[in-house]
Amino acid sequence: MLDRSLMLCRATPDNMDSIVRLIEDRAHWLRTQQTDQWAQPWPSRAERDKRILEHIHAEKTWIIEHASMIVATITADPEADPHWPEPERLDPAVYIHRLVVGLPFAGVELGAQLLDWAGRLATGEYGARWLRVNAWTTNDRLHAYYSRQGFEHFGQAVDNGHDPGARD
Repeated sequence: MLDRSLMLCRATPDNMDSIVRLIEDRAHWLRTQQTDQWAQPWPSRAERDKRILEHIHAEKTWIIEHASMIVATITADPEADPHWPEPERLDPAVYIHRLVVGLPFAGVELGAQLLDWAGRLATGEYGARWLRVNAWTTNDRLHAYYSRQGFEHFGQAVDNGHDPGARD
């Protein structure tokens, strides 16, 4: 369970700048890890930020705060991801987007705890059978991480102008 000094709460529009900064800090780190994940906002910074804000307004984005600072974020969306094949979109699932843990909290299982929490949310609040994540195609370490968390590889998206992602 989360450490008592960490607080999970829904993100608000006031958190937008902190969420973007968290994503950009992690993107900067990713550029040092032999992956092209998040090399640039997709398809543009404005479009990425618009998606983030839409998820915040729809109350699908959550943050973890520690000492009044946002240290992690996750978006749990019960609406079918249009990039998944249709048969799977018909099966109740919660789709995880932008699971980001700040570097000072890397390695303390905060991401794993957020995935567990999202799984409980998926079944308890939405009656979902699946928790689904998209993992960047070239980020082998991320694929291994999700495998360690119990996810199974599902397939790979066809390049349709969307950011590349293997389906887990």
